[in-house]
Amino acid sequence: MTLCGQTKEQLPHWMQRSASHSGTYPSATAQFEKGNVSDRVPLWDADLCIQCGNCSFVCPHSVIRAKFYHESSLESAPEGFATAPISARGFPETRYSLQVYAEDCTGCTLCVDACPVRSPDDPEVRAINMTDKAPILEKTRKDIEFFETLDFNDRAAVEFSSVRGAQFLQPLFEFAGACAGCGETPYVRLLSQLFGPRLLVANATGCSSIYGGNLPTTPWAKNAEGSGPAWSNSLFEDNAEFGLGMRIAADHHMAIAKQMVEEFAPEIGEELADGLINAGQTVGSEIRAQRQRVKQLKDRLEAVTRERESPKAEALLSIVDHLIRRSIWLVGGDGWAYDIGSGGLDHVLASGRNVNVLVMDTEVYSNTGGQMSKATPLGASAKFASAGKRIGKKDLALQAISSGNVYVAQVAMGANPQQTLLAMREAEEYNGPSLILAYSHCIAHGYDLKDGLKQQALATASGYWPLIRYNPALRAAGKKPFVLDSPRPTIPLREYAYNENRYKVLTKTNPEEAERMMQLAQETVDRRWQTYEHLSQQEPTKFEHAW
Repeated sequence: MTLCGQTKEQLPHWMQRSASHSGTYPSATAQFEKGNVSDRVPLWDADLCIQCGNCSFVCPHSVIRAKFYHESSLESAPEGFATAPISARGFPETRYSLQVYAEDCTGCTLCVDACPVRSPDDPEVRAINMTDKAPILEKTRKDIEFFETLDFNDRAAVEFSSVRGAQFLQPLFEFAGACAGCGETPYVRLLSQLFGPRLLVANATGCSSIYGGNLPTTPWAKNAEGSGPAWSNSLFEDNAEFGLGMRIAADHHMAIAKQMVEEFAPEIGEELADGLINAGQTVGSEIRAQRQRVKQLKDRLEAVTRERESPKAEALLSIVDHLIRRSIWLVGGDGWAYDIGSGGLDHVLASGRNVNVLVMDTEVYSNTGGQMSKATPLGASAKFASAGKRIGKKDLALQAISSGNVYVAQVAMGANPQQTLLAMREAEEYNGPSLILAYSHCIAHGYDLKDGLKQQALATASGYWPLIRYNPALRAAGKKPFVLDSPRPTIPLREYAYNENRYKVLTKTNPEEAERMMQLAQETVDRRWQTYEHLSQQEPTKFEHAW
């Protein structure tokens, strides 16, 4: 067997093992690549840091990790290992460390931009700063080796409803080979942190399939217990249906498992059986409780099979993990969701099934060279729209809201990371279809992606990308279902748009037309904002309460 011109014996040991098993590969293999693509990497200043978690939250390549631990763990730490007392009150013996995986860093500097801290002595110095990699590389390797001996913090001990808490969740999507400063990967990494061990991803072909499944290496990982996300790629045109199939299969497996538990109740105990079948699994604490019940069930079933031959017990053991609710996410770009797969997506949202959709909206076909999509904004230039797109961007959020039963959110990490985290948690907890549109800056926009977070913030400040959440569950409870999370526009659209070549190019080739289209684009932004503001002010009707 050969791979890239190498015989099996010439491959690294981890690939030798996988190459002998029918073409399958282990997960978390991106960690072995060590690209070393940047001469400058972030360096943490423990004395300045307020431990907010923003740097790790926005990192496109999961190279910034945080852990807290008892101070006794430092007995075996290498000399000079960076640590600080944790800033939370009531934990005097607890330490905090932020570790940068320097050899995996692409040097995008988004972490520095996200840091809210300034040194009182020098406003240019933050709690995390770029420095030359070469002088610190050997020390960093030793620090990482020790850092990895520290356990990731127990999810039950972390309040991850905030960005500060989310930094302690283990990323199960790491070191992806995306562009330096990619706007998509932070959203995918966050999915893996929030829902990792029970996450099933149906991925639409595109950038996310290249950086997500470019075998033999993959960024998808597993935790210390051997559990992690399940990921599979499908085509542009059928990914929504592909993901719906995952949901239907997961529901069917759970139904079978519950039926078998009910039949086995006399042997495993009525109380345990009732909990396994009827307990809620909406929030994290409920799912942790279900995991504990499933472990008890496994122990009892294994005891039964040791005592005697029991085909029923063995059959139940084979599907017992399906008693834990699966989190199904349909993931892809705007080329899939707005264009080629839009019919399938509409069908899946209309099905009412509990699926979640994450659209990483770069507003262009990024992976195939920057062609225009229905998400491309009015006035922006792209392939097949070199003179500027003549019609406005399709409002996929408003389309989904009109269905009445779809949770819809529009998010941008650079504008409000907390709102992004909240939307993902709400979408997953909502018992029905959900759609998250995530602003994703891209090299196809034509600017240095070190300014990606700034552009996200400007997109929201101009009113071009309003931050919204529409939750039908609130409507059913008699509350306003539509929440406008961003304030009224404070800058004109051009102040955001003309930082990017996709808008600026037309000002050089046809300045009069560029001005005309910018005025039209501003009018479009104003109308859309007025629509959203109107929706946010509407009280639910009595009919909606009944729904």
